[in-house]
Amino acid sequence: MLRHLPRSTDPNLLVGFENRDDAGVFAMPDGRALVQTVDYFTPVVDDPYAYGQIAAANALSDIYAMGGTPITVLNIACFNPLAAPPEVWAQILKGMHDKTVEAGAVVMGGHSVEDNEPKFGMAVTGLVDPNKMFVNTMARPGDAIYLSKPLGTGIVTTAAKNNAASEEELAAAIQAMSTLNRVACEEALKVGSRCATDITGFSLAGHLFNIARASEVSIEIEWAELPVLLGVQRMIAEGQTTGGAVKNRKFLGDSLSFKGVPEWIEHVVLDPQTSGGLAVLASEPVAGSVRIGTVIEGAPQIRVV
Repeated sequence: MLRHLPRSTDPNLLVGFENRDDAGVFAMPDGRALVQTVDYFTPVVDDPYAYGQIAAANALSDIYAMGGTPITVLNIACFNPLAAPPEVWAQILKGMHDKTVEAGAVVMGGHSVEDNEPKFGMAVTGLVDPNKMFVNTMARPGDAIYLSKPLGTGIVTTAAKNNAASEEELAAAIQAMSTLNRVACEEALKVGSRCATDITGFSLAGHLFNIARASEVSIEIEWAELPVLLGVQRMIAEGQTTGGAVKNRKFLGDSLSFKGVPEWIEHVVLDPQTSGGLAVLASEPVAGSVRIGTVIEGAPQIRVV
């Protein structure tokens, strides 16, 4: 579909959609640049306040994935006002507000439409130094890959919908999804990283492949080093996997390979994440994140070993 959309040629457009990066970047006359993104989705948890926090953290994450600082947000709300009391919808907005304030950004307003299936998210604007921003094209052989959050949110939320996740397991996933990637971004900037992405719907493998393709490198993931949420291995054994993972596997095709990897890990690296961690590619360790792999020379592909 995007092949039919003409590319913008404005010289101030520093990052568009061509390399499947996490947000757009537009240069301003003062030497800084605007970072802009939009993201929204249907509820992943039953608690409305948690849903609001997760949706906000997820949208804000695209700014951090470019090395930027969020400054303003606009809400996108699709609700059926008769489907639940006003207090329920208000709790979603309260969760959004509290997480936005935590990020140091300002809620400017938004837009709502009536919809039988709830959807919520935000359009976010941030600022970034163009000389320090993260882009998909800057991965280099020898870089290590560091991940700031555990994997498996798609599996846990699917299990929770089927009453197959404990309160402790769901709470751990909610905590991860509602955590901002701000600290991971700050630590990545400290070590001079120029390449990062946040892990969301295309899975760990899918988002890293976007980097591999844009930077013309190969990426090797060490499965034993992957941080995984509580209970995920058991949930996979019980069949609590997602349709999104199947789509991710089909999309990657021969560009993704496994060698000596347990079958359950294959599900983990393909699991669509909601508000997942920041994957940072750097030549030095990123504090607070786990080293999960390496960038190597070769044709664009992901190898899990």
